[in-house]
Amino acid sequence: MRLLILTCLLFTTLIAKSQWYETQGQAYITNNESEAARVIAMENALKRALLVAGASVSSVQQVINGVLTEDLISIRASGTVNSFELLEETHIGNMLTVKIRADIFPQEKQCFSADYRKSILLTRSNILYREQANIGDIYDLDSEVVRKIGSKINDQGHYLDAKLTIKNKNSFSRLNESMQRDKIKALVMSLSDHTDTQFVMFSEIEDLSFTERTNSRLKFWSSDTFDRHFTFKLYIYNGDNGELVFDKQYRQSAPWTFEKRAKVDTRSNTFWRSEFGSAINHTLDTMLTDIDENMMCQPTRGKILRVDGNTLMFNLGENHGVKVGDEFSLMHLHNFTADSGKTYAGFNVSSYKVKVTSTTRESATAKTSDNHLLGNIQINDIAVRY
Repeated sequence: MRLLILTCLLFTTLIAKSQWYETQGQAYITNNESEAARVIAMENALKRALLVAGASVSSVQQVINGVLTEDLISIRASGTVNSFELLEETHIGNMLTVKIRADIFPQEKQCFSADYRKSILLTRSNILYREQANIGDIYDLDSEVVRKIGSKINDQGHYLDAKLTIKNKNSFSRLNESMQRDKIKALVMSLSDHTDTQFVMFSEIEDLSFTERTNSRLKFWSSDTFDRHFTFKLYIYNGDNGELVFDKQYRQSAPWTFEKRAKVDTRSNTFWRSEFGSAINHTLDTMLTDIDENMMCQPTRGKILRVDGNTLMFNLGENHGVKVGDEFSLMHLHNFTADSGKTYAGFNVSSYKVKVTSTTRESATAKTSDNHLLGNIQINDIAVRY
């Protein structure tokens, strides 16, 4: 097996984790020039992987036994490919077919997937130290903060379509504390499948404690005021494979201006207009910007809901920006185990392309452009903008 190392010119800072893609490329052998056909086939396969990942590459260099031999491919750079492997090579007559596995970073800006809104499920947050919510009786802040984030994403964001599930708590914090990564993946994929969403967000309110701040001696007659902390950690996971795609912690503090024994309604304008509520709201605005920027170039993937001959339906629609005439590539979700024993999530890219013929708010119907039957495409396979 030949190991191909790719070197790329980055135009921007990377914001997303890489992802493995498996795909095929083909080329005809003319004048017995097998090496030239191999280069063309690998370029074809790589371009297909890049298109569905929303990235591109400036140059590909081949390394065999540690020796740099030649440049293989040169196309415009706007992302990066860490590496790829030539998995298989077959010859049938004059047709050469290669299968590659590429490790790709999506480009940061102006990516294909920025045209569409991705669906994301926001789960109820968890106050890690619930005794800290006792002053003000603000135990329901765990659901109200998420409700606020959801409203901001849908009203002010550009790249996400948010759904909420905040009536019940989930087991994320317990699993996260005990570092049960496999169970977190299972939870993510279950929630994603049940709610028909591409991403799942969990969050934790890590600190609601007070810090005493004594006023100036010139105002000794005034009561002491207290700053209250707000520390919030969010996690966003890919529902296809349960992998973490973004996480960040936010810290804020502001004076708590309510009476010590007052019960505060976190749904009220009184709370959100207070200094502490305004500080949280400012944090949520910063959070919205971070989420939008980091999720913008995550590939928009639709799950296939129905297949009938040369027609299929997937779960992206008008709410996500899909329009009649849009073209999508199709992929099979595929996990593989490396020599190290570690399991990676990846995709097998199908040769089929489909064009959208009709849409609803939550789904789209598409047909193959050449009317070929979708022989090996199944329910729960993936449609992605190329």
